[in-house]
Amino acid sequence: MISAGEASGDMHAAAVIRALQKRGTHCQLYGLGGPQLERLGMELIVDCRDIAVVGIVEVLIHYRQLLAKLEELRARLRDDPPDLLVLVDYPDFNLKLAETAKQLGIKVLFYISPQVWAWRKKRVKRIGKLVDMMAVLFPFEETFYQEANIPVRFVGHPLVDEVKPSMSVQAAKTFFGVDPNAHCIGLLPGSRKGEVQRVLPTMLETAELIEKARQDIHFVLPIAETLDIQSIKDLISNRLKSHLHLVNGHSYDVMHASDALLCASGTATLEAALMGTPMAITYRINPLSYLILKRMITIPDIGLVNVVYGQRIVQEFVQREARPERIAEEMQRLLFDSDYKEKMKKQLNEVKEKMGQGGGAMNVAKLIEELLLP
Repeated sequence: MISAGEASGDMHAAAVIRALQKRGTHCQLYGLGGPQLERLGMELIVDCRDIAVVGIVEVLIHYRQLLAKLEELRARLRDDPPDLLVLVDYPDFNLKLAETAKQLGIKVLFYISPQVWAWRKKRVKRIGKLVDMMAVLFPFEETFYQEANIPVRFVGHPLVDEVKPSMSVQAAKTFFGVDPNAHCIGLLPGSRKGEVQRVLPTMLETAELIEKARQDIHFVLPIAETLDIQSIKDLISNRLKSHLHLVNGHSYDVMHASDALLCASGTATLEAALMGTPMAITYRINPLSYLILKRMITIPDIGLVNVVYGQRIVQEFVQREARPERIAEEMQRLLFDSDYKEKMKKQLNEVKEKMGQGGGAMNVAKLIEELLLP
């Protein structure tokens, strides 16, 4: 059984299954996932698109729905126990599922660690009781779990293998309908409906301010597979006219073809780092969720690219700081301040080096085979 509750988890889990299949290991797959796992033949007991919520308050609002979906998965664990439960990120939900697996004597592999080194460190004890093996993305995470005496394997970051454009910069601009001589800014508001509804309006206001100042800048917005394109069009309305280009998917081509990116915090910031594209981060969640989280988080930055680097190299515009005027200034600096841009590119390359040499999905596949041995 696989439990991947978000679009990024669906993508990473699918890469692992493809690696298993390349090695000649074929498994019956069922659980929580999305379209990528479904295409590989997994039976979706629960579709991750039905439970994509962000923030403490949002989780509380949807708590009954989440609990019902969790119970569906628990019931399947009891009725049709797997040889191995693979949990992918989505920690609060997945650790509850791990409790049931532990009671049933089912082995548990947790792939992509919760950020226990950043907040709610007490979860480490719970993880140690419920999980047979942690598969982690960064060397510092391996050290963290070793010090807690929890079985762990550093597998490398799967994005190192996955983040590759499918076309050249010029071909991508033509495909997107962007003037090949224009500057291009990619807008990456996330892959979850609630997240996009909070972040995208700020991005669009920022783009409008930039458009008023410069007519030679175009914007490209890739729409994640987990989103409804009509809801995105409703948010956009008649904004930006011919300067905003929507594209289904192709986020890596957008990152590759853009001169700068405006990202929601999260996986996209690491993907952009691997592409070497300068960026800024903006993010908004429910104000009450933010107040609660701010008290719990023990690190200064929320952008994964900054966390991995060890200090802020990419500017973050979060909650009240997410003012379009300030973000617009930063985006234009990324486009036109050559020294600033080149310094960031060098720092992003250091982030890339910290993410390992690739082979992450294959390493997890081998680990799964080890755990499946009697």
